[in-house]
Amino acid sequence: MYTLYGKTGSGSASIEAALTLVRAPFRVVETASWAQNEAFADLLAVNPLGQVPTLVLDDGSVLSESAAILMHLGSAHPDAKLLPDHASQRAQALRGLVFIAANCYSAISIIDFPERWCENAEGDEAVQQRIRAGARTRLHRHWEMFADVFPARPWLSGADLGALDLLAAVVSKWSGARQHLAQARPALHDTLLRIEAHPGVSEVFARHWPPKKAES
Repeated sequence: MYTLYGKTGSGSASIEAALTLVRAPFRVVETASWAQNEAFADLLAVNPLGQVPTLVLDDGSVLSESAAILMHLGSAHPDAKLLPDHASQRAQALRGLVFIAANCYSAISIIDFPERWCENAEGDEAVQQRIRAGARTRLHRHWEMFADVFPARPWLSGADLGALDLLAAVVSKWSGARQHLAQARPALHDTLLRIEAHPGVSEVFARHWPPKKAES
């Protein structure tokens, strides 16, 4: 059985959705660096960075980094089609996963913790706001590039919904990316909504991002 360290509303949603699609038994341990509990010490024991998601495999080995975890699950469970069968299509799916990890996920880390990326910025709200603004602009531009380079055919992963779809749908939830894409790249925005509505994905996303209750 897989053990997934994650937190509701975090990048672990993409891994939880992938595990659901491959129909692999797993358990979720809820913890995160920003919501530390008793389980956080267990996470640090397997991943000194304390990052989520972190996946412990059946043999006790550890995987971190969302893109790497999704690549592994795609290779370990080929029948689930998380990665395309065709070599060139698989290569593009892997490229897309690394693109999101390197260009989009990394920008969000800067937006969330700007003080880590500028010396003596802690406590200087004006500097932090400038860093956030610049990183957000860059993030949205990266999503535009992604939309142009990786069109849905009919899914981002190709003929079948796969790993690239799951990571894109989760990471685009943050820092205003969805709102930007709705205007700048509506085709990608519509694809992301289709991914969320896909059977096997919708239940996981609803748990991580519960629908807002209508005001009475």
